[in-house]
Amino acid sequence: MGIGGGLGVVLEGVRASIAALDALEREDASLASGLDVGFGLGAGVGAGVDVLQRRYEIRLERLELTSRLEAQLAAVKAQDAADAVGFQEAMTPPDASIEDRTYAQMSVVEEIAGVLTIGSAAAGALVEQSRRVCSLPPVFEALSTGTMSWQHARVVADETEGLDAVGAAGLVAHFFDPAAPDPARGAAPGELVPSRFRAKIRGWRERHHPESIQKRHVKGLANRRMEYTPDRDGMAWISLYLPGDTACAIWNRTTATARGLQGPNEPRTLTQLRPDIAASLLLGAGNALGGESGAGPAGVTAIGKVPTPRADVLVTVPVFSLLGLTDEPAMLDGFGPIPASMARKLLAGGADSFYRVLVDPRDGAPLEIGRKNYRLTGAIKRWIRLRDAQCTFPGCTNKTPDNETDHLTAWEHGGTTNVSNLAQLCRKHHRLKHHSQWAPGPATSKDPPGWTSPTGRHHKPEKQDAEPTHWPPGSLPAHAVRGAVVAGVELGATGPVEDGQWQQLLASMPPWSDPPVEEPPSEDLLDPGELRPADPLWDEFHARFYELPADPQADWQCCYT
Repeated sequence: MGIGGGLGVVLEGVRASIAALDALEREDASLASGLDVGFGLGAGVGAGVDVLQRRYEIRLERLELTSRLEAQLAAVKAQDAADAVGFQEAMTPPDASIEDRTYAQMSVVEEIAGVLTIGSAAAGALVEQSRRVCSLPPVFEALSTGTMSWQHARVVADETEGLDAVGAAGLVAHFFDPAAPDPARGAAPGELVPSRFRAKIRGWRERHHPESIQKRHVKGLANRRMEYTPDRDGMAWISLYLPGDTACAIWNRTTATARGLQGPNEPRTLTQLRPDIAASLLLGAGNALGGESGAGPAGVTAIGKVPTPRADVLVTVPVFSLLGLTDEPAMLDGFGPIPASMARKLLAGGADSFYRVLVDPRDGAPLEIGRKNYRLTGAIKRWIRLRDAQCTFPGCTNKTPDNETDHLTAWEHGGTTNVSNLAQLCRKHHRLKHHSQWAPGPATSKDPPGWTSPTGRHHKPEKQDAEPTHWPPGSLPAHAVRGAVVAGVELGATGPVEDGQWQQLLASMPPWSDPPVEEPPSEDLLDPGELRPADPLWDEFHARFYELPADPQADWQCCYT
């Protein structure tokens, strides 16, 4: 969008939003006058109207309209900031030196800072974000129509930084153009909270960035640091900038230790326990480096005596990336994309808390979840974690290690224990589901449930954005399988490649491409957690003799060496 681009359409939308707000205000005043005189109905209000319910709904509608108006005004603000810099550049003589141009731009940034009463750094960030948003028409259109907020627009501006014009256009098309060859699945950008929208965009950016994540990770590793920021009320912040796997492991350990400390005699909450544990470990409670008087053997601390439950972490890694044939990013549960080398190190190092998830090179769908126990309940829980990635309640960003697996349709109401009737919920939203009219929709093996609010507003499910993995150089790419011969039949000779042919092709590949399958799905499986201790089924269970099968991962050890 060029300098002085017309804002007429945006301003028309602003006027329409204000008119809608005015209409709601008149309706609310009419309802309020009826309550004031004690009749329960205002002038022009029909019989049978629940006045309090309608006034409650008006508040929600006004909040929605106000949010749209804020986005529209943000579009006006962004356009004016970008235009101001553009006009300043146009007024700068063509033969001006680089120094003169730099000072001219600094001057307009300071001018904007004074007009908005903000700092120079904030004004500079606003200018850069505004220029980037205005240079991406689909993003500016979504902002100017109120489809998404300025926070969402800032996410796009931030995540397109460092990308060339082609890369930025590809990212925007993926998330904003439904007609794109491979559009994003799930909720539209304006229907995701900014943090989840950023996670989706960042995941796509990491996979499609022109520079490999391995190279960028090496640069980031050199910038690792610790920061200290004093705060009010005698408090302060300590921040660590670390490799993702290290940070994730620290978080999981403190969380697991905190859960082990919780009990009837522990007054501290989980949120309070985490920093207390971290501070104890960092300050050497019990002298973790060499023992302390009364603390036991060297290396054993008071914290170490706490029973610590294992915090399982899923590492989703493409098969070719696991074998070292490509450097495609893996996904670390609760964190996001990580370099393939980091994933291989985690899995080859025998870390007990990491489960590897292999994905199909054709479409990115999960092939198999690594396991150590031949238990269907554990496999189902890990599958739900892989599918949902976080609490499924609208807008919640609570990651998988802190969540609970919940029956969407309660067991006592006929709900079954399978992936289509299970979903992740954090403790807060788990309780809300059972004590309010928030209702989850159906789920599938691939997609989490959507939700419906007590006022009938439907929130779409946030679906995973799987895509085909990278094939190593010189190998047979997914789109080139057409023409391969399986069982004497040329694939795709008469039409699309059939699923059965795909299975035969996978079976003919090396052993690593055909992992052991999980237990067959069943509609009548019981979750032991749902059985009462006195249930007679337990007697039958303990009376049986069970022989564990051979380790299904025995053949996979070659992949880790």
